[in-house]
Amino acid sequence: METEAYEKLLDEYRMIWNNRRLESAQEPEEILRDAILRDLRDENSHPRARKSLKDKFFLATKRIMESSLSTESKVILIQLHLELADAIQLEDSK
Repeated sequence: METEAYEKLLDEYRMIWNNRRLESAQEPEEILRDAILRDLRDENSHPRARKSLKDKFFLATKRIMESSLSTESKVILIQLHLELADAIQLEDSK
């Protein structure tokens, strides 16, 4: 995917998660992937209040599906969440 596409997705991600700090000198793809990883790992919560990867994935998917984003953007965001959730599971299984 091109940089412009990631910029658009990042803007849409910001609309869904409006209280997330997503400012960085990184490329839009890196910012988006880092934000999704932090969300799936529940790094924005207090350690005692953290949810499991499955719970966070379910909540993120639900939030994306209930948003007003285009179907294409929803599919791409969910695919990114799937890809990164798989990466987290692989990392945790080592």
